[in-house]
Amino acid sequence: MSTCEAHLRGMMHPFPSRLIVSMPNRLLLVVCCGVAALLAVATPLRADEPVSFDLDVLPILTARGCNTGACHGKQRGQNGFQLSLLGFDSEFDYAALTKNARGRRVFPAAPERSLLLQKPTGEAPHGGGQRLTLGDDDYQVIHRWIEQGMPRRIPGEPTLERVVVEPADLLMAPEEEKPLRVMAYYSDGSSRDVTARTSFQSNESAIVAVDPSGMLKAGPIPGETAIMSRYMNVIAVTNVAIPLPGEVPAELYEQLPRHNFIDELVWKKLQSLGITPSEPVDDGKFLRRVSLDLIGRLPTPEETRAFLAEESSDKREKLIDALLERPEYADHWANQWADLLRPNPYRVGIKAVFNYDNWIREQFRQNRPYDQFVYDLLTAQGSTWRNGATTLFRDRREPEEITTLVSQLFLGVRLECAKCHHHPFEKWSQEDFYRFAAYFARVGRKGTGLSPPISGGEEMVLTAKKGSVAHPLTGETLSPRPLFGEAPVADESADPREALAGWIASDDNEFFARVQVNRIWATLMGRGIVDPVDDLRTTNPPTNEPLLAALAAEFRAQKYDLKKLLRTITTSHVYSLSSIPNERNVADTRNYSRHYRQRLRAEVLAGAIDDITGTNTTFEAMPAKSRANQIWTHRVDSLLLDTFGRPDPNRDPPCERTTESTVTQTLHLMNAPVIHGKITAEEGRIAQLAASDKSTDEIVEELYLAVYSRYPDEEERAIGRQVFEQEGVNRRRAAEDFLWAMVNTPEFIFKD
Repeated sequence: MSTCEAHLRGMMHPFPSRLIVSMPNRLLLVVCCGVAALLAVATPLRADEPVSFDLDVLPILTARGCNTGACHGKQRGQNGFQLSLLGFDSEFDYAALTKNARGRRVFPAAPERSLLLQKPTGEAPHGGGQRLTLGDDDYQVIHRWIEQGMPRRIPGEPTLERVVVEPADLLMAPEEEKPLRVMAYYSDGSSRDVTARTSFQSNESAIVAVDPSGMLKAGPIPGETAIMSRYMNVIAVTNVAIPLPGEVPAELYEQLPRHNFIDELVWKKLQSLGITPSEPVDDGKFLRRVSLDLIGRLPTPEETRAFLAEESSDKREKLIDALLERPEYADHWANQWADLLRPNPYRVGIKAVFNYDNWIREQFRQNRPYDQFVYDLLTAQGSTWRNGATTLFRDRREPEEITTLVSQLFLGVRLECAKCHHHPFEKWSQEDFYRFAAYFARVGRKGTGLSPPISGGEEMVLTAKKGSVAHPLTGETLSPRPLFGEAPVADESADPREALAGWIASDDNEFFARVQVNRIWATLMGRGIVDPVDDLRTTNPPTNEPLLAALAAEFRAQKYDLKKLLRTITTSHVYSLSSIPNERNVADTRNYSRHYRQRLRAEVLAGAIDDITGTNTTFEAMPAKSRANQIWTHRVDSLLLDTFGRPDPNRDPPCERTTESTVTQTLHLMNAPVIHGKITAEEGRIAQLAASDKSTDEIVEELYLAVYSRYPDEEERAIGRQVFEQEGVNRRRAAEDFLWAMVNTPEFIFKD
């Protein structure tokens, strides 16, 4: 917006020479200093027009912040006065204003003396400060509603059908200002400009901020963000981007490699922002990256030599195919799903959790299609000692508990907020939550039940003959209903979970495929297209919507084959990009113009240390030579795994791990007695190398191949010679010191 428009918005001091002309649909044509601007305003209702509580009064209370969580919308209200959070329950709010406290908050005989007007205008003491101004439009609307006798409904009252924000997508220059306009559309065909009574919020104010009037203000740096516009619990989003200044020739993007649709969609997004991708990595880095991603372990020196020596043009594709067929694949990916599903054995029983873990791993060993994996899990019946999948329902024993896990994992919808009130950033209501929960109302159990801290008994999960879920406010018994779309109506004798599982895993449910491909993309690429990965909501839009949609469509077309999805992503050119930035992508953290480095997962790091030292770690309750990603419970002791972020065993799943590095991790790698013991072990790699007839250069080369999956350059070879030639240091001690130094480098700790 121009400076003149800013003056007219009241953002600066009044400016002379301005002309305001009334326009239809509650718009003003404003001319200031020769600049014309069309601004949205809230035009007052006619004096004889009836006021609707739902359509006129409640939006004012929400826009003025009266029913937020910090004010009267909190769980027990404020100073004896409670409203529903953000006006999600209009019946409750109407009663609170007109009936509670003997109706003392409204005074129809003299509306201006109503507490509902005196407190927010500051005429009476009010802890929330001044929220209304005497005589303004919002004041007049509430005054007239009270004067009209506080009607609950007005004749022919329409309902709100949708809210549209204009523009929905916007490119801005640094420091530029532009207004938003919000339109509400009703069931009777009418519409209103509701910008003045809309709440706005920016996902990243440093990129683009938004003021209460809907005016956008771009920051000084390029980037992207989403602006939420919420009116009457209906949300619309504007996606705003600030491209990099300067021109990039179109030929640059046209000449970029395109191995599959991923490359095309990423290049298109980068071109719109003026971002250029980094160069691809060499074969050594690619080998290390894809091996860690697909099977969770480092390539051996022999594997690295063979791959680097191969000259075929399709050797990367052949490598990916070979890795996906290795047995380590199942344990690596099952270990990640265990974080999302596996409960505390001290709560549900050791045998039950052991069987559950084995069931999860078996799905990956068989490469079971993802839709069948989910269907079998959600409909599991039988003994917790024979069908590991039933352990889900041994752990989550109430329909409400199962609902939050299922919706988050398999739909990417976080319903937890809707359990108590209308979701503040989404469309889900309490009724949506409890109707979804009703699918689990007839999950029955027979057996000893739970007896923490040791729940050792067997339990049978079955379909009970009866069971129901009631709305917590109305007490109404709710029948099962999916969050959107249609699901088959279950026969009374059938398990309702079968109808739900069929709906969740159907091709028509786009959330199902989207959340899974987003989760896998984040694991491989360092950041989800939607972040957090399981929070798919309107106010948290994808950074590249066409890419997410295309990946989901491809996943469905591949019959939910996880290996094929992994192959599609890892064979793209985007996957092979270097993490080293260039001048036009150094600030990019969400568009995949370069690889985003990730610290090695705890179990992968532990396995890597075993591999490069040539030793094995002995874990409690595990067979000899077991790897860290084969452990069936986080209760197995390991200081290294705890230090590098495996989930707390007392936490309820799903457990998303943090990827940040800490000082504790650094100190552990530098000082841990266990790591020292592995490096200096008599049967380890260092002892064998020191006792061999290999030269110093050959030992250094072997360690570089084992730790970094590449050959050392000349400078690194020279440094190695200096270490081995130190006075008073024998060959074995030099090799030990050299390896320990390598273990403490970012090149080892991070997947690059």
